[in-house]
Amino acid sequence: MRKITPLYPLVCAITLTGTLHGCATYDKCGAGGCPGDSKITANVQAQFAQHAEIGPLVEVQTLDGVVYLNGQVTQGLQRDIAESVARGTPGVVKVVDNIGLAK
Repeated sequence: MRKITPLYPLVCAITLTGTLHGCATYDKCGAGGCPGDSKITANVQAQFAQHAEIGPLVEVQTLDGVVYLNGQVTQGLQRDIAESVARGTPGVVKVVDNIGLAK
């Protein structure tokens, strides 16, 4: 029976890590994120503040122009509004909706 050398899992992990989008973005933009990401986040949050039904319920994070929405809302319409508002914000390349429905 052949033994797996300790180096093999390490090489696999490094190879996989290098192919993930987040790691590529880290290499491209650094630990602080890409220029403009914080402005996009602030703009989306400002838009959310104008919609009392979603404002404090949804967390916004931006990485390389991709906006990630996280949190819980009580109605599907709130989730739809949050996603629509985020998509309409200047500089947003894509929206990833991770908003759950609370019961």
